[in-house]
Amino acid sequence: MNQDTWTAVDHYLNQRLLPADLALEAALKAAEAAGLDPINVAPNQGKLLHLLARLRGARRILEIGTLGGYSTIWLARALPQGGKLVTLEINPKAAEVAKANFVRAGLDKVIELRLAPALDSLKKLAGEETGPFDMVFIDADKPAYPDYLTWSLKLSRPGTLIVLDNMVRKGEIVTSPEGDERVVGARKVYEMLAKEPRLSATGIQTVGVKGYDGFVMALVAG
Repeated sequence: MNQDTWTAVDHYLNQRLLPADLALEAALKAAEAAGLDPINVAPNQGKLLHLLARLRGARRILEIGTLGGYSTIWLARALPQGGKLVTLEINPKAAEVAKANFVRAGLDKVIELRLAPALDSLKKLAGEETGPFDMVFIDADKPAYPDYLTWSLKLSRPGTLIVLDNMVRKGEIVTSPEGDERVVGARKVYEMLAKEPRLSATGIQTVGVKGYDGFVMALVAG
C-alpha cells in the first residue's frame, strides 16, 4: 500500500458517498487562490466531523483553527435551527477568505469568526460565559494543543465531544526526536488525556489523500 492507493480510495469513497457541493468546492478554490496552505481536512473527514456533530446533537460548536473555513462549513451545516458555531483564527488573510466562504454557503449568520490569537479568544470566551460548547474541533498550531485542550475542557460540559486533528503525524509521535515542537505538543496531549479523569478518549490512525495521520476523540464525562 502507498500514497497513490490511499488517494485513489479516498477519491472512490468521495465520488460515491459525497455528492457534488458547489459551496464546499468554491471554499477550497478560494483558499487555493489566496495562497493558503492546503492543510484543510479531506472531504470525507469533513463529512465525518459533520456526522459526529449530528450524532452528538450539537447546538453550540467551537472550532480552534479556521483556515479557509472548509471544516467550519461542514460543522455548521450539522447545527439545528438556532445553533451557533464560534471559530478562532489568527491569520487575517485566512479570516477574510473564510468569511467570504461563509457568506457564499449561506452560513454567515450561524458562524462567528473571532480574529485573534486563539488563547486570547479562548480566555475571552471563558470570561463571557459563552459556553458551554457541545463539540470542540481543534485543528491549529500543534505546539499549543495542550493549552487548547485545557481551555476546551473549561468551555465544555458533561457530554461534550472534543476532536483533535493531526495527532499521529506519519507515526512521528513514536519515531520523532524530541526537537519537533509539533510532535511534542501531540505527546503532551496524550499524557494529559491519560491522566485526566474527566475525559474518555481514543486515537484513530488514518490514511488517505492527506497521507498518514490520525485524530483523537475525547468525551467529557458526566
